[in-house]
Amino acid sequence: MKHFEIVRLAKGSRHTFDRVGKKEKLIIGQGRCLISLGEQQIDAEERANLDLSEPDKAFRVDEVLSDTVLIRMCGDWGEEIGGSGLFNVTKAESVVERGDPTHYHKETNIDNHYHDCDEYWIIFEGKGVVVSEGNSYEVGPGDCLAIGMGHHHDFPLVSEPVKAVYFETTLQGNKRRGHLWNHTHGAAEPIKERV
Repeated sequence: MKHFEIVRLAKGSRHTFDRVGKKEKLIIGQGRCLISLGEQQIDAEERANLDLSEPDKAFRVDEVLSDTVLIRMCGDWGEEIGGSGLFNVTKAESVVERGDPTHYHKETNIDNHYHDCDEYWIIFEGKGVVVSEGNSYEVGPGDCLAIGMGHHHDFPLVSEPVKAVYFETTLQGNKRRGHLWNHTHGAAEPIKERV
């Protein structure tokens, strides 16, 4: 991923995106709007996940039907990606750890895991602490955590409920999808240069 942006649009507005990357992805974080993708118009609401790979086309918001948050990602990822979508993080009444063991305090049920791809977390609401490559980072709206392939990561603490996008890019190595754990899938093989 080479570029991302969070776009907040009020009901009744329109928006045009200038093309930035060879490939682009648009995820609706909240709200509802009519989006043109070339000749196709899509009635998109929260969780819609749109891809654009044709070099001569662009996303255009023709009408915002309710206040909307759009998360746009641009770059040059491969054809076979891990996945993308929305996730929420809140304090858990009872923490259940299914991921790899941690040495830090946890208040959420996000598991400590790794992937066979690079992953990006884009926070558009809330605040908390993430752990990646053994380091802790405070995050809030507008922050993007770039996680290299094979590096463990977790979202153990929130001070305000978090809404975020995850984007697992080009699958590599064993090309397994989803959350991977040392205790189930074998030891992580992080790419050291991707920190």
